[in-house]
Formats: sequence, C-alpha cells, structure tokens
Amino acid sequence: MPGAKHPETDEFSEIARLFRPLTGGAPGAFDLKDDAAVVPQRPGFDLVITKDAMVEGVHFPVGEAPDLIARKLLRVNLSDLAAKAAEPFGCFLAVAWPPNFGPVERETFARGLGEDLAAYDVALLGGDTVSTPGPFTVSLTALGWVPEGGMVRRARAQVGDVLAVSGTIGDGVLGLAAVKGEIADPDGWLAGRLRLPTPRLDLCEVLRAQAHAAADVSDGLIADAGHIAEASGLGLSLDLDEMPLSPAAAAWLDGQPDRAAALVRLATGGDDYEVVAAFPDSPPEGFTPIGEMVFGSGVEARVDGRPVAVTERGWRHL
Repeated sequence: MPGAKHPETDEFSEIARLFRPLTGGAPGAFDLKDDAAVVPQRPGFDLVITKDAMVEGVHFPVGEAPDLIARKLLRVNLSDLAAKAAEPFGCFLAVAWPPNFGPVERETFARGLGEDLAAYDVALLGGDTVSTPGPFTVSLTALGWVPEGGMVRRARAQVGDVLAVSGTIGDGVLGLAAVKGEIADPDGWLAGRLRLPTPRLDLCEVLRAQAHAAADVSDGLIADAGHIAEASGLGLSLDLDEMPLSPAAAAWLDGQPDRAAALVRLATGGDDYEVVAAFPDSPPEGFTPIGEMVFGSGVEARVDGRPVAVTERGWRHL
C-alpha cells in the first residue's frame, strides 16, 4: 500500500535507531525526544540559516545510492553557508520515504549522513520523517555562525568589482552526462564531482575579509553570477574564455565543434558548488577572475571578445 509504514518499525523507534546518534550529543537536540530544538545564542555572532530540498528523478538519478543522496544533501546546504562565510554547526532533516525504501535503504541513508556530519562537525538537531507514495524526497535546513554583521550577501557588489570564481566550473554538468552514459568518464572523476561536491568552507575567512558579495554556484555560473548583479542593481560583463576548467572538462571542450556553445553549456549547467564572488581588487589565491561588475543591468557573456547568446542562464527549479 503506497505510503504504508514498514511493519518492523515505527517512526519513533526509527528516529531513535537511525538519527539519534547523529545529534552528537548536542544539548539543544534533547536526543530528538522533543518536538523542537533549542539553539543557544552566541554573543557577537549572527545565525545564518539555509535550506535545500532534493527530489529523486529531478536532483539525483532514480536508483542513486542512499548514502550518496544523504551526503550530497548535506554538502549542497553547507555550500550555501560557505558562500555566506558562515561556519556550520547544526541542521534539521526532513525525509519522505517511498515504499521501496525499506530498513536497509534507510540505514544506508542514515550511515552516509552520519559520515558527513562527523566529517564537517555538524550535529543533527531535529526534523521529521514521513512516508510517501514517491518519489523519494529529502530536505535539510543548515545553520551556521558568522561574526555579527559579517555575512557576505549577494547585494553589495560595486561597479568596478572583479568577479571571480573558486575551483573549476563545468564538472557538474559533465558529471551528469557521464552518469547518463553520454560522455566517457574513465576514472569516474566527473561523476564523483556531481555526486559528492565539496562545499568551499575553506574560503569563509577570505570571503569575510575581502569579498563585497558572493553566491554558491549551484544553478550555473551565469545564473548565480547574475543573481549577484541583480541583487546589487548592476550589470555584469563575463568572459567565458577565462572560466577555470578541470583537465577532464578541458579535454571535453577540446573535442567540441562549437567552442562558444560548449563554454555556454559549462557555464549554465550548474551543480559545481564553487563560490562566485565580487572583489574590490585582484581576487585572492584560489579564485580566478572571469568578469567585472558594470553599470546597467543583465549579464553580457563573451567568447573571444564577442558576445554570445545565452538562452537559459542556468537550472530552473520551477
């Protein structure tokens, strides 16, 4: 029967067995025995909160390993905190189990989540579990601390700021193509970048110290850079030739007949989980300059100095 509970468990015993160990003993979680949690205030700091949801068949392939789903769910939320220069400390989880997620799949999900909670020193503070006829749906709310007034927003870029991006761009969209069998991925590196992105928490301090504005690259470089420009009431001039590429992405690009169209694909595919930021001067180490904030509105993307058409700037959720 769709949405029915598995007879060998119930909600409260499952929470105790799978998720109580993931609280890490956080006092405000109350061992997940209450209907709410308490987050104590931290003098001199602001609480930053973000939330992302993932749906099977939309944000990850049908049949994806449950532990990988859990780990990516946490990491995409931590990526949002990283772009705000916030240090994560806790999260809330909501899970809607479909009928095909039995005890083994649920335990695998909880194990994967626990591994990454421990790796990033984040405690599970609460949440909810329900059943659904499908598809598998999960949502996580992540909490982080930032020194008071120190959150890096999208809206504070200034004319003349250098736009720069961390890491490499395009691996996410190529990873999806690799998972679908559309391109070769001999060592599995591209698929790995898609399935287990690395939130750029290592950049928090430099963003707080130097960036005027920032966003994580989840929907696509052009889309997320465009969010900074729009929020700041500015335009953006973007040189796609300057995008930093991994060796795998560069090799793929070399084999494409239309270089401009290929660069647009890499810049709009999303799922890179790097940070794009506006800096008043030359960007710090680890960032590659790719454009400039300008008077006006909208995003002008160029290849070889010539404007290129961008019909879709990135992933659209609706």
